[in-house]
Amino acid sequence: MPERITTQIFCSALLFDLDGVLIDSTPAVARVWRQWAIERGFDPDEVVHKAHGRPSLSTVRDYLPNADHAAENREIERREMEDLEGVVPWPGALELLSGLPPDRWAIVTSCTRPLAELRVRVAGLPQPTCFVTSDDIVHGKPAPEPYQKGAGLLGFPPEDCVVVEDVPAGVMAGKAAGARVAALCTTMNEEELREAGADWVLDNCGGISLAGPQLWEGRLALTLNLRAPLVRPVLD
Repeated sequence: MPERITTQIFCSALLFDLDGVLIDSTPAVARVWRQWAIERGFDPDEVVHKAHGRPSLSTVRDYLPNADHAAENREIERREMEDLEGVVPWPGALELLSGLPPDRWAIVTSCTRPLAELRVRVAGLPQPTCFVTSDDIVHGKPAPEPYQKGAGLLGFPPEDCVVVEDVPAGVMAGKAAGARVAALCTTMNEEELREAGADWVLDNCGGISLAGPQLWEGRLALTLNLRAPLVRPVLD
């Protein structure tokens, strides 16, 4: 069991990725992309790893540069909307969202709005007042646009927001937007998240809690239950 460190932070708002952060849809996502890759002759493990945390259209373009990208993307979305087996909230997600003021958090996801709204409903989470999906942006993660837009919709500068992510592309997007990033070890390993620039690494949303009243002098006061930084062996 990794060593734990508790720290307190302050911010104006939280910007959550969806899949792998608030909900566990990883098995469903992996099933869809794995079957898509096999049908088209690609390494399924590689495709699944590359698809996490990015707009599906970006992955389609990478692997099929000369295909009908819109048609391929519609097929991916159709399959993902039909495969909802095992889509559940991550530990701590419902409790955290229920305690936050509605105007102090947003979901910023790389999936489409219909798919995102469906997964939120299936997982039993509250619908956010601010929702940024792949339908709302031009340049997806790891570009900063999604998190810049999420912060703007809430009315705060990204520098005063904390992004909660689970994959390197999302961590890089948050950092590029100017936000601090709390990374969760739900999808990728700890080392990948730290190398991407995460400010803090936690197990899941259960490691984030309100430290007191909803707002403390106009800001959120949060307690983070962190994994201790990795210690690499010293080589002679």
